[in-house]
Amino acid sequence: MSDIKGLARATAFARRAEAFAQGQGQAAEILADYLAGHHGRVLAGYMPMRSEIDPLPAMAAHQGPVGVPVILEKAAPLRFREWSPGCRMVEGAFKALIPEEGAWVEPEVLIVPLLAFDARGYRLGYGGGFYDRTLELLRSRGPVLAVGFAFAAQEVDAVPTDAFDQRLDAVVTEKGVTVFA
Repeated sequence: MSDIKGLARATAFARRAEAFAQGQGQAAEILADYLAGHHGRVLAGYMPMRSEIDPLPAMAAHQGPVGVPVILEKAAPLRFREWSPGCRMVEGAFKALIPEEGAWVEPEVLIVPLLAFDARGYRLGYGGGFYDRTLELLRSRGPVLAVGFAFAAQEVDAVPTDAFDQRLDAVVTEKGVTVFA
């Protein structure tokens, strides 16, 4: 399975880079509108890297606490540190920016980055399993909404999956929102 996912990742990186070059249109506004129904709940976003679609405007618009992921160790769930626009950021693991300080928060809604997604609600990530572990842990504690954020061009016929992979509840792209049953 790791070889199949590795090949799928290479193809997905190229598709995402091409989509990124075209711009994300109103994707962040669509995401903010979708998340507006979850005001007051703890939201986790992410700091975009490379060709990832940018959720920062939607995160800034959220009416409630917002956190960003912090990798504390390999093969472990993510932790989330509170973030606000303009807070001091430092480089964390894998060169991802994280708040220099702040409270730890436990999200109820997560904006999840990805390389590819399919109509079943599965996503292809970078291969570290961080979001799958995180979603499994959070879902064991109660309801959590996982919202993939991507370019429409990142949709594929089928993401290769195994028993460890966690499904998304929805995906938001520049073309709209897809909710998975």
